[in-house]
Amino acid sequence: MSGHGYESGRLDLPFVGISTFGKRAYVADWGAIDADIAILGAPFDGGTQFRPGARFGPRAVREASTLFSFGHGGAYDHEDDTTYLGPDVRIVDIGDADIVHTDTAQSHANITKGVRAILDAGALPVTIGGDHSVNIPCVDAFDGHGDIHILQIDAHLDFVDERHGVRNGHGNPMRRAAEKPYVTGLTQLGIRNVSSTAKEGYGAARAMGSDILSVRQCRALSAEALADRIPKGARVYVTLDIDAFCPSIAPGTGTPSHGGFLYYEVLELLQKVAERHEVVGIDLVEVAPAYDVGDVTSVLAAQVLLNFLGFIMHARQR
Repeated sequence: MSGHGYESGRLDLPFVGISTFGKRAYVADWGAIDADIAILGAPFDGGTQFRPGARFGPRAVREASTLFSFGHGGAYDHEDDTTYLGPDVRIVDIGDADIVHTDTAQSHANITKGVRAILDAGALPVTIGGDHSVNIPCVDAFDGHGDIHILQIDAHLDFVDERHGVRNGHGNPMRRAAEKPYVTGLTQLGIRNVSSTAKEGYGAARAMGSDILSVRQCRALSAEALADRIPKGARVYVTLDIDAFCPSIAPGTGTPSHGGFLYYEVLELLQKVAERHEVVGIDLVEVAPAYDVGDVTSVLAAQVLLNFLGFIMHARQR
């Protein structure tokens, strides 16, 4: 990895230095982003309806990402006989959007500004939340950047229109996305168990173009079949709620839901999506480290992101 070890004259082990994502370069000037991929933190959890704490998700995921940052010049995968995220892949960390406590509108606007800066620079935006409401400003940023299809991997449908005047909390993002003229459809995978969305929410989602599958329904299909449910030629935005995973491997989240995905189920799906579709944006949300055990949830989040980014860039290079 650029700037690591043998290139800089320092060993620069994972526990040394400032915890940017993957120990990549920090870019403070959002007008000077020059990269293939840019990481933005969105430490907002004011949309949370139960256990708070996802505001600390970006810090935890960044720190966990250093575990995989030994500076070996990429990650060689012996199964695929491929080196992912080699020195030719330029990744930067642009820090966090400014969050104004209790002010959802301003906090969300600041997140949109960060994602737009990444898009304007021609880089792939990767946003680390924060609760799932941060997806709303992320999707807002794509206005004027062409049509997108949203792949949501999540335990919950998040399709509530409005509840007691709240329209931009973490139960609303997929409804807000479906309303956008440039969002052509949604593929919602992992939805299960007692949830925050009533029956009419599922009807509304399907009427607005959603394809909804539970974990068990996904397991009846292959990763290839799931990826192929996304319309051919679609430009895909991926939103990954960490509670899509079983809390036995991802306990550090505010609304755990048993019966979730295991690691390779999601990883293999993401690999097939990267091979078959153009991925134009990512957010990973709802990591709440206060509820974590041994940092396993943060490590899972970082590992999934790094592998997914490797798949995306490998597919682009091919």
